[in-house]
Amino acid sequence: MHNTAYYKNQRLHLENVALDDIAEHFGTPCFVYSKEALKQNFHAYQKALGDQSHLICYAVKSNSNLAVLQTLANIGAGFDIVSVGELERVLLAGGDPSKIVFSGVAKNAAEMRRALEVGIHCFNVESEAELELLNGTAAEQNKIASISLRVNPDVDAKTHPYISTGLKENKFGVDINLAPQIYQRAVRMDNISVVGVDCHIGSQITEIRPFTDAMDRLLALVDHLQTLDIHLQHIDIGGGLGVPYQNESTPSVADYMSELLPRMAGRSETLVMEPGRSITANAGVLLMKVEFIKTNGEKNFAIVDAAMNDMLRPALYKAWMDIQPTSSHSSATAALYDIVGPVCETGDFLGKDRSLAISQGDNLCLFSAGAYGFVMSSNYNSRPRVPEVMVDNNLIYLVRARETIADLVRGEQLLPETNLS
Repeated sequence: MHNTAYYKNQRLHLENVALDDIAEHFGTPCFVYSKEALKQNFHAYQKALGDQSHLICYAVKSNSNLAVLQTLANIGAGFDIVSVGELERVLLAGGDPSKIVFSGVAKNAAEMRRALEVGIHCFNVESEAELELLNGTAAEQNKIASISLRVNPDVDAKTHPYISTGLKENKFGVDINLAPQIYQRAVRMDNISVVGVDCHIGSQITEIRPFTDAMDRLLALVDHLQTLDIHLQHIDIGGGLGVPYQNESTPSVADYMSELLPRMAGRSETLVMEPGRSITANAGVLLMKVEFIKTNGEKNFAIVDAAMNDMLRPALYKAWMDIQPTSSHSSATAALYDIVGPVCETGDFLGKDRSLAISQGDNLCLFSAGAYGFVMSSNYNSRPRVPEVMVDNNLIYLVRARETIADLVRGEQLLPETNLS
């Protein structure tokens, strides 16, 4: 299930480093990423795409740590961004602006100006109003904005409703049936260059069928646009390929491409993809320590030092994430535990009804934490955000320091004495 962490001499390792050693050195909670796993997961897409003309744009929202972005940029990744903050992160990490696609439903003029200034590959436009603003913003800078229209193919990704994005009731994209008239409007704009079509139907998709349904609808649209003398250079199928968190049977990248690539046979368009979770999720873990064992007669609780502010997925999505001790030589007797954190919310749990042989003071590892972990973390309950560590074979790098109390209150200010009454 987990292609990253493994037991060796009864101790859990990431690459050639024992996780207990990382916990001892950097403290807990702590996110740890495998550089090799990030590279292997990206290379899986490159290998499966083979000779197909393609651009793999890693979805920065899944994990935006600079060292993660740098690792991917160094092996040729493009990037899918949804904010100017993500754009600046990619640039700081050495990403190529010409391989960046800018998604998101609410880009503002300042974000558009910065993206035009650095020369991104294209904007994934999600509404006619955005198209108008982009045309005007590009005109002010005397630039041409390359665009791909994000269409909503009304495909059910059969995933959690919060991460389903391809249905008519979702906020994303434009109705695929209205797309031709929007394209016709776009090609008449002076500062817009129409280069592609884009869709993204959701996240953590564990079947190939929704992807192929969406692709078939995209290709029908592309062929219809050609009859209107609108010729596209790329087809962006988005991301969303699921990963195994529990016992899900998830398709491999190779399985996915074996269904998708035959549909591109004989076509001239470049295939663009926006994978995120499938690159980072199983390349990372979250380390935490058991502070207390508590029993109320009916329930056993392992109270840990990590919380929902560090890893929101279980509380927000009811997500199941595997949790195991970092050492398998505990003398404790196995029992069912709810793994809960210090935050003052009943929803603050990381796992429920887990059979674990653990004692107070033990370290635990929450698997598949490389995606939507740190990026969704917060300072709720005035908790400093935790460090991030990158492992490269037997080397360990601190790639984000643990926040301090000074970090927590940076930018805040007390009222002057004269205003206290």
